[in-house]
Amino acid sequence: MLTSRTFVRRTRAGAVVKVVREHYLREDIACGAAACRLCRPAAPAPGTNSESAPGLEARPSGPASSLCPGPHFLLPDTNLLLHQIDILEDPVIKNVIVLQTVLQEVRHRSAPVYKRIRDVIQNPEKHFYSFTNEHHRETYIEQNRGETSNDRNDRAIRVAVKWYNEHLKKIEDEEKIQVIFLTNDITNKEKALEEGITAYTCEEYIKSLTANPELVDRLACVSDEGKEIESGKIIFPEHIPLSKLQQGIKSGIYLQGTYRANRENYLEATVWVHGDAEESKEIIIQGLKHLNRAIHEDVVAVELLAKDEWVAPSSVVLQDDGQNEEDIENEEEKENILKASVNKDMLRPTGRVVGIIKRNWRPYCGMLSKSQIKEARRHLFTPADRRIPRIQIETRQADTLEGQRIIVAIDGWPRNSRYPNGHFVKNLGTAGDKETETEVLLLEHDVPHQAFSQAVLSFLPKMPWSITKEDMKHREDLRHLTVCSVDPPGCTDIDDALHCREIGNGNLEVGVHIADVSHFIRPGNALDEESVKRGTTVYLCEKRIDMVPELLSSNLCSLRSNVDRLAFSCIWEMNHNAEILKTRFTKSVINSKASLTYTEAQMRIDSATMNDDITTSLRGLNKLAKILKRKRIDNGALTLASPEVRFHMDSETHDPIDLQTKELKETNSMVEEFMLLANISVAQKIYDEFPEFALLRKHPAPPPSNYDILVKAAKSKNLEIKTDSAKALAESLDKAESPTFPYLNTLLRILTTRCMMQAVYFCSGMDNDFHHYGLASPIYTHFTSPIRRYADIIVHRLLAAAIGADRTYPELTDKHKLADMCKNLNYRHKMAQYAQRASVAFHTQLFFKTKGVVNEDAYILFVRKNAIVVLIPKYGLEGTVFFEEKDKPTPKLEYNSEVPSLTVEDTTLHVFDKVKVNIVLDDSNIQHQKMRMVLVEPKILGNDTPASLSAEARSKDEPEKKKKKLQK
Repeated sequence: MLTSRTFVRRTRAGAVVKVVREHYLREDIACGAAACRLCRPAAPAPGTNSESAPGLEARPSGPASSLCPGPHFLLPDTNLLLHQIDILEDPVIKNVIVLQTVLQEVRHRSAPVYKRIRDVIQNPEKHFYSFTNEHHRETYIEQNRGETSNDRNDRAIRVAVKWYNEHLKKIEDEEKIQVIFLTNDITNKEKALEEGITAYTCEEYIKSLTANPELVDRLACVSDEGKEIESGKIIFPEHIPLSKLQQGIKSGIYLQGTYRANRENYLEATVWVHGDAEESKEIIIQGLKHLNRAIHEDVVAVELLAKDEWVAPSSVVLQDDGQNEEDIENEEEKENILKASVNKDMLRPTGRVVGIIKRNWRPYCGMLSKSQIKEARRHLFTPADRRIPRIQIETRQADTLEGQRIIVAIDGWPRNSRYPNGHFVKNLGTAGDKETETEVLLLEHDVPHQAFSQAVLSFLPKMPWSITKEDMKHREDLRHLTVCSVDPPGCTDIDDALHCREIGNGNLEVGVHIADVSHFIRPGNALDEESVKRGTTVYLCEKRIDMVPELLSSNLCSLRSNVDRLAFSCIWEMNHNAEILKTRFTKSVINSKASLTYTEAQMRIDSATMNDDITTSLRGLNKLAKILKRKRIDNGALTLASPEVRFHMDSETHDPIDLQTKELKETNSMVEEFMLLANISVAQKIYDEFPEFALLRKHPAPPPSNYDILVKAAKSKNLEIKTDSAKALAESLDKAESPTFPYLNTLLRILTTRCMMQAVYFCSGMDNDFHHYGLASPIYTHFTSPIRRYADIIVHRLLAAAIGADRTYPELTDKHKLADMCKNLNYRHKMAQYAQRASVAFHTQLFFKTKGVVNEDAYILFVRKNAIVVLIPKYGLEGTVFFEEKDKPTPKLEYNSEVPSLTVEDTTLHVFDKVKVNIVLDDSNIQHQKMRMVLVEPKILGNDTPASLSAEARSKDEPEKKKKKLQK
């Protein structure tokens, strides 16, 4: 049956057009109930196979409900699905009908929830069924005149519930299956009851599951916005409705931007304004009322304050340690501290949050701060991320959850509540436990780390795998070449291999051979989608989160020795001065003759006795690499430093037993040079072929102000650092030597690294600045690591299309889609970096846990107003020495930003000064354990408390303070 749907829409030019769409109605859409003989079996959901879509059970095996003891299916409305997804995901809840009407609304309102419900529908153990009610002849309804689309959808849901109940009565079974309608909308529930439908709120139904009381904790606390002010003092101004906000943004009254909370000060945030205007890019928000219930990463509307109300970024560190709701006076006291410490020259545009455009909440990891009131159900949850406010939750499991890492979701933030309301989602395990903490850091850095799904694994090649005649089409056989790989010890995902040989005309042939991952990962399938979502492999201290399944990463794509492997080769003809005479690219088959570590390769190069083909190839590569490096540096490429750490693990406990900085060998540099050369050659080729949609990587030049700290620090040691170009910077760094202080040059290079901008992926058709500042290269991309970076897979596909070895596909030649992908890849790379740093920090804490107080040499990297930041070269460890401590007299501090220096009492400390510090693990706060450092030399009067005692005293002191607060 054919019907038509008519609606109006506004074009980009502002005109209103009438759209008529044909709408097909069918009678053969199955109800999904396994016991139903009237319908044909339910068709599988897209992207699943027939076995994984069993639909609803013949005898619903859900939990026993005191409200409806008989067998039943559940049917939720849109708002219930949006807000109570944690409940629906629980393994206890089964046999749920999800209507097309509901799915469509959810898709428009929340992409994350939509993805979660699709995953649940595809889980065969949950027996969720997606019913296409909008195309079923008996459940489709037209919108009545004067009826809102919201009311029409509510009516469509009720019609579907009634149809289901009538339909299921026809099943010949002694016990009839009922469909229960779940809604939290009072009006919708009343209408359903009037129409004879059995309807409950989510809370009513969940509380009726007497065998599963723990589910009550997972109920989202959804308050009715209009009725939230019935009790309690109003703390926050009202949020302006979205429609008015959008008008205000258009007319320039309000500014739209992303809200970034301050990790060090919970009463301060900045809003990064969206748009091209360079001025007032960043607006400061200060004080509880002005922050107005915005949460880190929300998109907000801000009203600028008058200039006489502008403030300066605060240099005060304030952590929210309040224990109870009504501690507002305390907040006002703290806000006054902020205002008191203002430097008039530092005033910045300041505003207040007037409304929320888009909430970007996610589930948060953290710990429960159990209420001191006996048998209380309401407790505060403290997130691990200091930028997120504490969250009020109701739970009956407080005793069990104390000392555990848990996940909590935010439900809302009423005007009369100091903190947002939320609900308990999941217990991750005991705080401090290695597996639990690793899970926390992966979740907090949004690293996708779940096991690869069956849908993804189904696209892997079947084993045993071998190279076929079909694979050899468009491929060169290079198995005769003496190819070898050089990697860190223990590396199993070998992306790259090299060869070098002399050819007949006396020139050298050099090849970089990269794993042909794009041969196995085809565009658009589930394996490809999962890889792009992950974006990169994440390397933690003793765990690797692969971007692609292990069969590819450690086996079929890994260029292991003595096995045939598919590769993408970049081959140059060079003279002995490393000048490129010819470049060619080809898909190939190689057979690596050796998988070497950097140390093994170095030993071969240095050995007087070894002269085999592999060693000769390595020596040729090493000689050319030195010339290439020299040329790069002469062009202005930077050689910077960052202290990298390697842990030695105990083989049984897997705890770190030794910690040392990584040592770099000539062979590290050799491999790096040829990878850079391959990346540059490929970048040029794909840009020449596809100028509008080449995926490239750029490194913007830092703004001159970024270098202030470096220039001043060098000046304090009578050295001049020039920063007008990368070449000038590189040359002045090379000259900045001190015969009496050999480590100074490394410190300068570490500090220079901190001045740099982040390198990013971009689409060539959407940008005109291609330059890579750090490498001094006009064009650059990533081609050499496709096992662990998705960007390289796209570059492989572009290069294959450029040389006619593969074809393009629509997404590859759509610059807008490519630009969006670059945005996601940049985010994934940044989060992977942060997760890696967090893993190093956690393992450093484990290492120092048993060490007590450790005394080490350190160098000052930065001076602050009340602290110094030091680097301990032995451990590659950075930490802050504070000179102001709670409950201790503050020494006389004098900060000079010009030198830069900090005078503590009568001792002046400069950047790069060598000092001695005591290091100890401060675990007084189990959730935020940190390395605590105390200056030992030079000795400062009144600063002689051993770090260990200080930490112990603090931890004993904590409960006392809390008690005093409660007595107030």
